[in-house]
Amino acid sequence: MTTRAGAILMAVLLAIYLVLVGWRAVQFVATGEPVAVGIGIALIVLPVIAAWALWREIAFGVQSQALMRRLEAEDGLDLGIPTTPSGRAERAGADTAFPAFREAAEAEPDSWRAWLRLGLAYDAAGDRRRARSAVRRAITLERAER
Repeated sequence: MTTRAGAILMAVLLAIYLVLVGWRAVQFVATGEPVAVGIGIALIVLPVIAAWALWREIAFGVQSQALMRRLEAEDGLDLGIPTTPSGRAERAGADTAFPAFREAAEAEPDSWRAWLRLGLAYDAAGDRRRARSAVRRAITLERAER
């Protein structure tokens, strides 16, 4: 299953969940019992938070893919990191190449391209938290550039 198909499946499942839980929440609130009303309110608030988080992740994925396509069209996507036969980056190669990407981002702090490459290097090195942070910064810088 592709990542996109998985994301769509999760969004559909969340939508079904929201409808079913929302219906149950209304029933709880309608009873008028204080405990049931509290449960009903929680059943409304928690799915809204989940929907917001899902929306944020989908938006991040769409925006980062758009930047990747743009960088690829500019022939700037080749990181020069050796890959395995399956196409994944070799961790040792990523660790070796990483300082150059960090230095490029430090030298050009307003370049979304440098930050996107840094995010890809972080990802190849296995640091997903910093990879997402660098890609988010690239998205912000690209928006400001428009």
